[in-house]
Amino acid sequence: MNARSARANYRGRRRRESPRSRYLTILSTALVASAAVALSTAAALPEPHMDDLSMETSSSYDDISTRSGDRASRSDGHGTAGTANQPAPDVWILPLRSYTVTSFFGERWGRLHPGVDLGAAEGTPFTAVAAGRVTLCRWNGGYGNNIMIDHGDGLVTVYGHASKLLCHEGEQVHAGDKLALVGNTGHSFGSHLHFEVRKDGKPVEPLAFMRRHGVDIQHHSEAIYS
Repeated sequence: MNARSARANYRGRRRRESPRSRYLTILSTALVASAAVALSTAAALPEPHMDDLSMETSSSYDDISTRSGDRASRSDGHGTAGTANQPAPDVWILPLRSYTVTSFFGERWGRLHPGVDLGAAEGTPFTAVAAGRVTLCRWNGGYGNNIMIDHGDGLVTVYGHASKLLCHEGEQVHAGDKLALVGNTGHSFGSHLHFEVRKDGKPVEPLAFMRRHGVDIQHHSEAIYS
């Protein structure tokens, strides 16, 4: 065998692949093909929407914080549905803006005078001192045209001697809502508002009670007429 034949025979042996090399080649080809199929499949699928993901996530949690946020957004002035169902704040105010204290709580003519009299011109409107429900709004003996408001927790305020009634029984009122006009009806001497506070059916001294609730009836009157 000459040198040329020997070289040709040698190159032929190098081109023959061993069984192990053939196996690795087939395996590599299969992996590349699988990767290509996976990429093409992923590209064909629609992308997920963030809205759908957020809805799924929120449904697995307690929604108390969400409802609290909704209430806050409704009560910030952008809506009225939330604020309409909110309980009225515990606010107490004067029943009249201009008046003179003409008679105090205590014994008078041998009997208990269970309230304070606030002198004012006939026809002057007076208002509820706090939120509550009107339980009486009609003529009531010596009280004349009389209004009573139940504020809950055993508290009732009483307004007597009105010339004209502006509310009705069963009505829910808030502090500052007009109830009636000052008058001189019933057992009365001169135009004034008779104002009482009752706790569990018993009259309490109204000036001290109102002061505890941030309202100084006597001081306000003295400031006006000093």
